[in-house]
Amino acid sequence: MSASDLEAFRAETRDWLEANCPPEMRKPVESEDDVYWGGRNATFKNDAQKAWFEACRDKGYTVPAWPKEYGGAGLTPAQAKVLREEMATIGARPPLSSFGIWMLGPALLHFGTEGQKQRFLNEIARGEIRWCQGYSEPGSGSDLVSLQTFGEDKGDHWVVNGQKIWTSYADKADWIFCLVRTDKSNKYQGITFMLYDMASEGVSTKPILLISGNSPFCETFFDDVKVPKSYGEDVPAQVGEINRGWDVAKYLLGHEREMISGADGGNTGTIGAALTRANGEVDPVLRAELAQFDVDALAYGAMGEKFLDEIKVGKAHPAQPNMMKYAGTELNKRRHELMMAAGGSHALEWESEETSGGKPSRNWLRTKANSIEGGTSEVMLNVISKRILDLPGA
Repeated sequence: MSASDLEAFRAETRDWLEANCPPEMRKPVESEDDVYWGGRNATFKNDAQKAWFEACRDKGYTVPAWPKEYGGAGLTPAQAKVLREEMATIGARPPLSSFGIWMLGPALLHFGTEGQKQRFLNEIARGEIRWCQGYSEPGSGSDLVSLQTFGEDKGDHWVVNGQKIWTSYADKADWIFCLVRTDKSNKYQGITFMLYDMASEGVSTKPILLISGNSPFCETFFDDVKVPKSYGEDVPAQVGEINRGWDVAKYLLGHEREMISGADGGNTGTIGAALTRANGEVDPVLRAELAQFDVDALAYGAMGEKFLDEIKVGKAHPAQPNMMKYAGTELNKRRHELMMAAGGSHALEWESEETSGGKPSRNWLRTKANSIEGGTSEVMLNVISKRILDLPGA
């Protein structure tokens, strides 16, 4: 696409956004119900949220870079970048948040059958299905391949027993993409990547209360859950080959780490000017720290753009998501530390309406999990040192 064609697309995008993005959807997200997750039990907060989602769904802009036959807009990488930039310019909220978009979708595009893509990708793009991720177990966190949830082969179905932990929004999800051991004799090649309905008999969840007072995580239990081996012609329950689910799992982890890192800038934008305006005169030492954060946040954004460009031309290193995950989560923790410092004693408040129920302090506490979930910072540093820097092991 020529530069002039891209500029024409930018002008067209601006016009479309101006006509279709309601003013209410151009404000920062303030609470959980400001985010639309879709799914069979989803409700809209207001008419503006509904209108914005439906406009983007019909345009293919919930997943703009996906092919049109799977619910996307079929945009080129350059066009998708323009759309991101123009949405950021007006402060447009994402029309749909979804683990299906961020994690499962890329895995299905890479490993899925045509039948799986036609069914599940379109459901994801239309916001009709909400997914959760069944990876970690009580004894299998960083050492994920030691997982023990087991699927017994019963001919035309599996019977799954086991437990997952830290399953984000499992109590609200419709379906789960789950790692299940199907061969106990092979640690790495005995895992299958399965898809099944959370309404299946034998599936139960229990929320895990966090230090922030909120509970996005759950324990998830599988007691003799019957998982069909197929949901129709060319729609197997497993993604990829049986007993080769670790290949899918590793691929998906890269996308999960990009999501957690806030690689799109959503979690790591600059804050210095905004905090200075909000709080008036700021201590000079704190001002210097805010300025340093802003420099690092801008550098992080540039690194993300560089990596995206390298992906487009096939020059990306497979361990780059680990770099993004480590840098992004540590940056986000710094962001909230500085926001707490700038807020003073007011930021420590826990329940008042003035602070939206203690939002600053609760969000600060929530960031402590960023460097644990999706792979700890220590594990990320080990991967970076071995696979990118080629450093010798201890």
